[in-house]
Amino acid sequence: LISLLAGAGWVLFGRLASIPLLQFLLLLAGIMALGFLLPDFYIKQRIQVRQEAVRRALPDVLDLLTVSIEAGLGLDGAILKVVEKMKGVLPQEFRRVLQEVKVGKPRREALKDMAFRLDIDELSTFVGAVLMAEQMGVQLANVMRLQAQEIRSKRRQQAEEQGMKAPVKMLIPLVFFIFPAIFVVLLGPAALKLFGIFRAGM
Repeated sequence: LISLLAGAGWVLFGRLASIPLLQFLLLLAGIMALGFLLPDFYIKQRIQVRQEAVRRALPDVLDLLTVSIEAGLGLDGAILKVVEKMKGVLPQEFRRVLQEVKVGKPRREALKDMAFRLDIDELSTFVGAVLMAEQMGVQLANVMRLQAQEIRSKRRQQAEEQGMKAPVKMLIPLVFFIFPAIFVVLLGPAALKLFGIFRAGM
């Protein structure tokens, strides 16, 4: 739809501006392609930002859930504490879970749907562990504490991997931008002197 609207706008503008036909058709194809690709790119960017926000918040949310359950609250009460005390994408999703449970949806299904909507491995693992713990009668606090530790450990490993990749990523700007500038600064005066000497000798 956006591609068609952009194309129609360009057709109208092209007729008013009297652009040559070949240039008009090429620009029309480019504008329609941009109108087709940009919405998908924007949506993917928004999804990535949303997922990253959930990943950052998940360990703290698990800590609050753990403390609340250890204080004697049930899972629904602990989730309510998260909704009341925290802000962001993940607390909003937990709010939706509570609303769905309130209207009669099984909590198990509400949590699974939340994990499906967000599509994050860490959250899916957490939801699966919680549901398994409830089914087997394992203490939820222990499960959540282990999940929080595992997520923090995984984030630390990812940060270390990114740190190891940093020197390789820095190599390209060093070779193409920084080194040439250094060579110009260091060798430029010497090159000018040599040029002056050769020119005087000639």
